[in-house]
Amino acid sequence: MENGSNMNKPLRKTKAILIDIIHPRITKQQSLDRLEELEDLVETYGGIVVVKTHQRRFRPHTKTFIGPGKVQDILREGQELGVTLVIVNNILKSRQIYELQEILRGAKIDVWDRVDLILKIFAKHARTTEARLEIELASIRHMGPRIFGMGMELSRQAGGIGTVGIGEQNTQIMKRHLQTQELKIKEKLTRYTNVRANHRLHRKRQQFKTVSLVGYTNAGKTSLLNALTGSQEYVANKLFATLDTRVSQLFLANTQKKVLLSDTIGFIQNLPPELIHAFESTLSEAMDSDLLLHVIDSQDTKWIPKIEVVEKILEQLGLDLKPRILVFNKIDGLGKKDLKNFQKVSIKKDDHDWPKVFVSATHGNGLEALKEMIEQTLFPQ
Repeated sequence: MENGSNMNKPLRKTKAILIDIIHPRITKQQSLDRLEELEDLVETYGGIVVVKTHQRRFRPHTKTFIGPGKVQDILREGQELGVTLVIVNNILKSRQIYELQEILRGAKIDVWDRVDLILKIFAKHARTTEARLEIELASIRHMGPRIFGMGMELSRQAGGIGTVGIGEQNTQIMKRHLQTQELKIKEKLTRYTNVRANHRLHRKRQQFKTVSLVGYTNAGKTSLLNALTGSQEYVANKLFATLDTRVSQLFLANTQKKVLLSDTIGFIQNLPPELIHAFESTLSEAMDSDLLLHVIDSQDTKWIPKIEVVEKILEQLGLDLKPRILVFNKIDGLGKKDLKNFQKVSIKKDDHDWPKVFVSATHGNGLEALKEMIEQTLFPQ
């Protein structure tokens, strides 16, 4: 169940306004950086951003999040430019979504928050039944509270004396329906979890070591999996191109051993815990692995804060102490001088003293060094 009339339509050709709330002390560049990733998300899904704007506030407006004056500005701009969607770069409360929808309804402008957009991208890129179930579960958990607005709408539409309880009654019915749906999805996901657990048990009996690729979305994890194992998994220069776990064999020449290498969903900043937990079934490969390869895009100017985002999520998953190698990918885009400078900075910025390696998944640079590092970590002499 999704909020608004346009939520089930593709975002292609949809003109969108992006709006963010920033603290008065945040710089203009920082505010632009915050909206840049949101714009990338919109483009990944297929939309067109026609306006990026922000409002400086010490705290969000209680009813509309962005304040009534800013809502009216967006309403006027949206009508002039033919906008049909407003996306707020945060997680909104059900009441705030409802209030914004009510104000913009007459102009046929829908309202999403950041999580709505991420869920739509997830749904677009999911390829397996398990991933689709996990997305459906996350959607129910995110959309569920919005039946508040639906209940209010039902009461208002009914109108008249003696009909006050109609919305509340329907809200309760919808709550029960969502709870039932959530239980059914959890039961189905449990079957996949059990299958995965049996597979992992079998690997342990066969004494297979496992390695998992983790990292910020679009860091090149799938490209690295393909380069190391010879697989031909789907690769795209887009956020969240991979949602499903893929497992391939990696042969280590020095020890003549095979290990299992798994790809996982990419992480992103401001991802709420309920979305992370919804993907625990898929992330279970990483949670049970012997070694993590934290893949980092060395061409990304924001690589330092993105490392921090990934580390924070790994901590939420209980993986903060799991052995790992920091794999700085895409070095082919750096000149020799830039690469040397980057290596110095990256080593200096590492607070954990994890092993580091610099590679290019597309050109093959550094892959042998990475394999040797994996061997030394998993099979120390």
